[in-house]
Amino acid sequence: MTRPRRSLFFKYFITLFVAAVVPLMLGAVSEAWFGYRDQRLHLNEVLQVEARSAADKIQTFIDDISDQLGWVVQFPWSHSENDRRRIDALRLLQQVPAIVSITLVDQTGIERVFVSRLRLNRIGRGEDLSDDPAVVGARAGRVWYGPVRYQRNSEPYMRIAVAGNRAAAGIVIADINLKLIWDVIAAIKIGDTGHALVVDDSGRLIAHPDISLVLRGGAGSGDFDRLKSNVGAGNGSAVTTAGDDGKPAVALSVLANNVGWTVIAQQPVLEAFESIRAMLWRSLLLIVIGAIVAFALAYWLAHRMSGPIRQLEDGVQRVGMGQLDHRITIASGDELEQLAVRFNQMAGELAVSQQKSERINRLKQFLAPQVAELVEHSDQRLLDGQRREVVAIFGDLRGFTAFSARAEPDAIMAVLKEYYEAVGAVITRHEATLIRFAGDGVMVLVNAPVACENPAHLGMRLAIEMQAVVQSLADGWCAAGHAMGFGVGIAMGPATVGTVGYEGRLDYTAIGNTINLASRLCSLADDAQILADPAVAEKVKDSIPLVSLGERTIKGYDRSLRLFAVARSGAPGRNPGRQLQCVGI
Repeated sequence: MTRPRRSLFFKYFITLFVAAVVPLMLGAVSEAWFGYRDQRLHLNEVLQVEARSAADKIQTFIDDISDQLGWVVQFPWSHSENDRRRIDALRLLQQVPAIVSITLVDQTGIERVFVSRLRLNRIGRGEDLSDDPAVVGARAGRVWYGPVRYQRNSEPYMRIAVAGNRAAAGIVIADINLKLIWDVIAAIKIGDTGHALVVDDSGRLIAHPDISLVLRGGAGSGDFDRLKSNVGAGNGSAVTTAGDDGKPAVALSVLANNVGWTVIAQQPVLEAFESIRAMLWRSLLLIVIGAIVAFALAYWLAHRMSGPIRQLEDGVQRVGMGQLDHRITIASGDELEQLAVRFNQMAGELAVSQQKSERINRLKQFLAPQVAELVEHSDQRLLDGQRREVVAIFGDLRGFTAFSARAEPDAIMAVLKEYYEAVGAVITRHEATLIRFAGDGVMVLVNAPVACENPAHLGMRLAIEMQAVVQSLADGWCAAGHAMGFGVGIAMGPATVGTVGYEGRLDYTAIGNTINLASRLCSLADDAQILADPAVAEKVKDSIPLVSLGERTIKGYDRSLRLFAVARSGAPGRNPGRQLQCVGI
């Protein structure tokens, strides 16, 4: 299944666009992350400072009242001190507006003086308060802070009891209006809308910038208790939670140790991270602008790259179709222009190479393949006349003359075509030089014009394979009723080699006694026989089995020559030296 193809323009465009936009996005994300982290740390510090400041002010407020109360219980009680103690208590009411009433208790726990802003004053022995929690707490710890209570379920109050340095000095108990802490809390501003609030250990609201929430008494204490629990889970660090108004807020809590109250400083999330949002909007605007610029730039660059590449693609297609005169023009002033120049050079070289190839192919119609290649590529002096040791191989069909005398021309040409193709393939595999096909005869040269190692071995292997191939064809011809065989002669020695002919037609050939001897041996060879001279036999005797045929008289030679035949060179069922015949003919 072919994968869907995407255009080069699309790939370059996406790559360039992503390469430009992604860094902008990564930069914006990293800036937002680090900005958020830094803002979070800054908020933590601001809230910590404001909450701690409020807690310190509340502690100072309560401690100042405790210190003022301690002044009225410095001396032991006596029966004549009630008026003086009353005057001290009234003076304290004037000095400390948060104190609503003062009760002075002697060392036995009996009320002796009571002054108040809201009720009638009392003097003299009153009720026994020795079991009152305030008296018990003051005796145990000198200073006792009572729980917050709401008078008329509205204003928050608390009791403070302070014992004198000596037991005889007695104890002073004061009711404190906590509404005045509102001044401390209202003064705390965190940003534009951030604020602080105070809740006791049960979650009841003690102080809030919106005093109407405080005056509701214990209403809504469950919501404030949950807020205290959520913020307390941060262990002194800012957390994001639902604020006292139910909206997301960043809050932090600090404990006022002397009274056990919790001061919560909070700021709405929308305001706390306003700078981060502004930064994100700026980053988004930059990303949009960058994306537009990247889009235009990527489009321009992709088009600038894909256009020339399409020209190259079209040029390759045209050259592949044979239009070697096609040229492309790219004026980009970069590597693409250089590539176009190289392409045009390649097309020119291909045209020259094609012309060469056509010339070589034409030469191969008349010359051996190696000779044709040398004519075109190699040093032309290789084809000049020279003396060289060669191996000459002649092959000839037996019975071809009789076959051609009685067969139809089409049958003769079909046999020759089959014969030439088979022998030519063997010659090409062994990289020998085909000198000529002459009717049913063939002449092959080894070691000229191209030199090779062990020419005798190469020539003998070529002759053996050529004999085997032709014998295989002969079996088919015999089945068709044509009795033909094949004989081979091979000789080795010096010869004169070179090109002969005239303008328009050249032949590469070899002349000399070795060539004549190979031709004579071929004439003497029977069907399926390979005859070799002593020079070849001496070279191959250790690797190829030979049979000595003794000395024979050869036409054109003054003395007899010892001949050798390749043992078992015939195809199965055919015996060297037998008369040609076909079974059933």
